[in-house]
Amino acid sequence: MTRSTSRDRRRGFRLLTAAGAGLLLVPLAASCGSGDDSGGSGAIKIGVPAPLSGDSASAGQDILAAAKVAADEINKAGGVDGRDVQIVEADDQCSAQQGAQAAQKLLNSGVVAVAGGYCSSAAVPAIPIFGRRSVPFVLDASTNPGLTDTGKGKVFRTCGRDDNQGLVAAKFMTGQLGAKRIALLHDNTTYAKGLADATANSVKQAGGQVVYQDALQPGQSDYSPVLTKVASTKPDVLYFTGYFAEAGLLMKQRKQLGLKFTLMGGDATTDSTVLKTAGAAADGYIATTAPLAKDLPTASKFVAAYKAANNADPGPFSVYEYDAVKIVAKAIEDAGSTEGKDITDALHKMKDFPGITGPITFDDKGDRTDPLYITVRVQSGAFTAYKKLDKSGGTWVDAKTS
Repeated sequence: MTRSTSRDRRRGFRLLTAAGAGLLLVPLAASCGSGDDSGGSGAIKIGVPAPLSGDSASAGQDILAAAKVAADEINKAGGVDGRDVQIVEADDQCSAQQGAQAAQKLLNSGVVAVAGGYCSSAAVPAIPIFGRRSVPFVLDASTNPGLTDTGKGKVFRTCGRDDNQGLVAAKFMTGQLGAKRIALLHDNTTYAKGLADATANSVKQAGGQVVYQDALQPGQSDYSPVLTKVASTKPDVLYFTGYFAEAGLLMKQRKQLGLKFTLMGGDATTDSTVLKTAGAAADGYIATTAPLAKDLPTASKFVAAYKAANNADPGPFSVYEYDAVKIVAKAIEDAGSTEGKDITDALHKMKDFPGITGPITFDDKGDRTDPLYITVRVQSGAFTAYKKLDKSGGTWVDAKTS
């Protein structure tokens, strides 16, 4: 059935014209899943897709908690144009199938914009679903370059991209660590394989040698055979680009095997769960990541609010989710509308939004114009800011004080 729509905002009804039928006058509330409540007076719904169950649940729950802190602050300050912000959650389980279902669930609930996403593999099918309704999607942790490259201008990021992170990782390994032989281990997910590929390209450009690049099977309990195979290639560094559940086991089993190569990981390995899994074997572990909440002076108020609400420290992507919700709310306010197209236009026009992760301006694709990656190292059972590149991009300096 072909259907065209027009809106009579005065009366709060939607006129539906169906092929072979006359005009139907339907209350707006019955138009489920439109992603558009622009004449309404109730709460403005912002969707948060995240893995709320499964191996990555701690990261997803952290993202959801951060979104609620942001919404609470917005509402206590008067809301957006006098309307409260309501966070609507959906469990994407870090999978493509569930990612698509979560996206449709959010649309059906009437969200006007989306701020969230942890696993790139779940974001891939969600993006066109949101896009068909012109609902903007601001990612807080999904870093695969293709998400914004193919997002048709409706996808944004408060985090960085894996090609940026891969370059930083390669420079750190070949420069700061002086490594010549690099092993890359991923888990075949969209995020992990993408980061591994980006790092491999940058390692080669930096004059290093990739001596191993392959995937492990996530969800296993013993990675000793994988580590032994990696060790046979005699790497100086093994860079694991997968998620924290496997990273903790790799740390622990590497120590049990007595392997001497340096073990590093990407930004999906900095969840505190990894420290519980690895125990003392995590000491000295290095990861590339965007700055963590505790290392951002501008995030102190957020950290305090998060702790008060959750009786726990915020996780690695909490501040990027907080900024995602805040910048969506500002875009709705600037647009004076909850129409998806208007919100998207306002996001593209945003310049130097004062995020707690730093000023945020989006390029034409929707990526941040100033992404920042640093390295962190596990010391005394905690991730601690370690090194970052100076403004010239050629010298590693102390990330804690510089």
